[in-house]
Amino acid sequence: MPDHENEHQGWAAEAGVFLAVAFVAAGAFGAAQSTTGIPPEVLQLTQFGPALAVAAVALFRPGRIMDRLAGTLPTRTGTRTGVRARRAGALLLTPVLIIALCAGGGLLTTGSLPVTGPQALTHPLALIVTAQLLGACAEEIGWRCYLQPLLRTRLGPITASVAVGLLWGLWHVPVFAQEPAYAAGFLLATTAMSVILGLALDGVRSNRLLLAGGFHTLINLGMLYVTDETAATTAPMLFLGAAALVAAVPWIATARRAPHAAPDRITVATAPGTR
Repeated sequence: MPDHENEHQGWAAEAGVFLAVAFVAAGAFGAAQSTTGIPPEVLQLTQFGPALAVAAVALFRPGRIMDRLAGTLPTRTGTRTGVRARRAGALLLTPVLIIALCAGGGLLTTGSLPVTGPQALTHPLALIVTAQLLGACAEEIGWRCYLQPLLRTRLGPITASVAVGLLWGLWHVPVFAQEPAYAAGFLLATTAMSVILGLALDGVRSNRLLLAGGFHTLINLGMLYVTDETAATTAPMLFLGAAALVAAVPWIATARRAPHAAPDRITVATAPGTR
């Protein structure tokens, strides 16, 4: 079989293993949540599904996993130019914009802002923030640190980001038990936020996990404390989707003006019998 066909099949097989394990593991973790006594507002065990899926791919394709995860952690050789620093700062400020737009939409339409004070929850703020960051990183090591770079070897930055965003949204299976408009708003939000993350991290070779996890954590905390997206009502989720789309526009415009690096074609020499 020609090498390029083997490469294509290897890429598709990796993605298939990742998605299958991510979906099944999330369902199993979700079913186990109630037995652990861990409140969902502190930590949702389903978030560990993508991390487990990365571990499964590491067993399936041990010769490639480190290349796929390149840049996940801080490295001494990572590029630290002013442009990259500004991009990281803009990425971590974008959730603030998204939550502010959501809050503004709710305030204009209902005349009130459903802010939840930290004292309203039974668990300390420091615990919630730490747990939220842990859960967000467990998700993002799969979506933005593994799957995004994998698809980026085959697709352009925006197309790869949209694909990851749609899969990320569909992975939240219980969302689709809500009203169709609610699910549509959620899927719009995950896709738009995935585009923001994909474009911001494209070509970044260091600290991808903390940047993606930080973005994700800020969104989750904003949804928990500032807006009403966690209440499973339609209007707030539509605001979230619209706000994420508005926030994605400057990232898309900047990406179209500044060409991104071509995707790396990963070629890994493997020992006989290694897949």
